[in-house]
Amino acid sequence: MPKLIDLIQAGRKVERHHPWPRAVVDDDVWRSAASALADGGLSLLGLWGEASCVHMAILDDHTSDIGVISLDCPDRQFPSVAAYHPPALRLERTVHDLFGLRAAGTPDPRPWLDHGRWQMRFPLGERLDASPDAAPYQFLPAEGDSLHQIAVGPVHAGIIEPGHFRFTASGETVVRLEQRLGYTHKGIEGLMAGSTVEQAARLAGRVSGDSTVAYGLAFAQAVEAAQQIAVPPRALLLRALMAELERLANHLGDIGAICNDASFALMQAHCAVLRESVLRAADAAFGHRLMRDLVVPGGVARDIASDGPNVIQAALDQIRRHFPALVELYDNTASLQDRTVTTGIVTPALARQFAAGGYVGRASGRNHDARRRPGYLPYDVLRFEVPVLSEGDVNARVWIRIREVEQSLALTDQILIGLEAGPVRVSLQGATEASEGMAVVEGFRGDILAWLRLNGDRIERCHLRDPSWFQWPLLEAAIEGNIVADFPLCNKSFNCSYSGHDL
Repeated sequence: MPKLIDLIQAGRKVERHHPWPRAVVDDDVWRSAASALADGGLSLLGLWGEASCVHMAILDDHTSDIGVISLDCPDRQFPSVAAYHPPALRLERTVHDLFGLRAAGTPDPRPWLDHGRWQMRFPLGERLDASPDAAPYQFLPAEGDSLHQIAVGPVHAGIIEPGHFRFTASGETVVRLEQRLGYTHKGIEGLMAGSTVEQAARLAGRVSGDSTVAYGLAFAQAVEAAQQIAVPPRALLLRALMAELERLANHLGDIGAICNDASFALMQAHCAVLRESVLRAADAAFGHRLMRDLVVPGGVARDIASDGPNVIQAALDQIRRHFPALVELYDNTASLQDRTVTTGIVTPALARQFAAGGYVGRASGRNHDARRRPGYLPYDVLRFEVPVLSEGDVNARVWIRIREVEQSLALTDQILIGLEAGPVRVSLQGATEASEGMAVVEGFRGDILAWLRLNGDRIERCHLRDPSWFQWPLLEAAIEGNIVADFPLCNKSFNCSYSGHDL
């Protein structure tokens, strides 16, 4: 089985970019990489395109090394990775929609982001001629006695973002779920091309509103890797502080929302109060409830307010006083356990295959956290545990969130204690040569990938990959064999991002 270093060294052109390697490979090495992903030991981190080439980011699970292999596509096609490794399928379909590059041998050539409105203009690539009278999108067929289909969305009750869910059911039991996403495609990566680093940083923070700190951090670290910039220690700690506050707020909100979807509104009410205390503390400390536009390349946009540490500590103390009783209430409510235990199971094998990050992967036995592997500052000097369970059901995903709340409380304490005086930002270099950078950071959903190429002070190309890319397909698997009424509960336990996925 080839290792990551073997694939890199087999490239025609090998380049060293701090702190990760990249190689331009031929079709045979590209296929070898796809086969190695299917065999295990390597995990797919991302697959994206440009006008005439494709790139693949790979994690070596044994060494935690990350690398990128690239393939030129002069004939506008490339060997399908999904033909070997299904997690690449939606990414390949997106590459075709955005650039017109065809995955030869793909098991599913249907469009993904394109809903028949683009007329093959390829927002990030050249325009190709195509008929505007394309055939309507075909959902996968399902055959069997007494099967019926239920179409849900793309417009939903409430204020959630649009997504279409096509259920095939036998009575109340779901036989198949197929998703159709892409309705919130905003052309973020197209808008970034040619923009300044400052403009692109603001766009990155708007990819997925509940992860604005995580996306800002991923983008900033990619820029800093490209320019080999060292961020001041105080700025590193402030970034981690914001990231843990964002994690706390989202996990508290999710725990309550999951319980609410099981008709246990009391938990949601109490969790909402605790979540609000975190958001108000963030506003008092940093001037924005979601801390948007505060993590920037080179550091942070502003220092914490003078009374910020005390306000944050007060919010943490409130959570410590009330959260244990809520955990006990969750654990001792039989009607709630009846809805969450053994519901919506993701097997450890699927979690490994799709390299599922965050609470989805860790609830199914995948021990991966980007703060630790491959790791980044300042988490190398902070003490924390990565909770892992193997049951893979809704209940396990709740418990992973509970344990991560406890870890974020401990991390925030350490950060506040270690917050010493110093600068919070350094200037970017006025580089004239093209350079590339990449970063992987841990958002509350899981690992976020950012890759970019700079040309002077401008973004030539930037790709951002949300953890939801590898979690949405697992939701399809999780609901099979469950009843239709359990879908909202399963869906909320995943809480995948529409906006982050459809960028």
